Amino acid sequence: MAERVSFCCAQRCSRGAADRQVVMPMDPDMSPREAIAFVKRHGIVMEAARGPVPSLAETIAGGPIRGSWWGHAKGRLIFRAAQGVCESPEVLVCKLIDDKITYVHRRLWPALVKLAPRFRKAQLAKVWNEHTESGAHLSRRTDFPDWVPAEIMKQAEALSTTDAEQLLAVLLARNPVKKTRRSYSKAPSSARSRRFSEKD
Repeated sequence: MAERVSFCCAQRCSRGAADRQVVMPMDPDMSPREAIAFVKRHGIVMEAARGPVPSLAETIAGGPIRGSWWGHAKGRLIFRAAQGVCESPEVLVCKLIDDKITYVHRRLWPALVKLAPRFRKAQLAKVWNEHTESGAHLSRRTDFPDWVPAEIMKQAEALSTTDAEQLLAVLLARNPVKKTRRSYSKAPSSARSRRFSEKD
């Protein structure tokens, strides 16, 4: 069965999460550069879904969004900001939290690599979407740890487990995956991208 990996800039906002966190922006008209800085400041940010970390879409909107953010008055601003984040080499776009599009800034990558055995590999895969000349959308992903730069691997080796746990405490508090002894400290193999056809 083909796996659907939604385009990071078209993810709809989920409802009903009691533990959502909404952060009010200093500038409601957040630019792409400011959006990247927002992700860097918080470390982990959800694109639009509600969860234990800030939501970029709801932050720009100034509060909870009912239904899809596409129809919101600030939908274009949200799209532009999300697109800027998705295209930044400093941000990992994955489905780390609740199988929803999640942004992880580079400063937390060593901690994520250090504690990778506590997460499912699907949570750590890099995901993105491509548009073909025919107009079709192809969803792609690069499995973990193939997307991890060598210097991040070295930083992960030097990072203590305790420090990594403190950096990712908000995730570990809700992640059901048990600890294992498996390690990802070795250099990644050559990148292998998987292509999946997106269903409408």
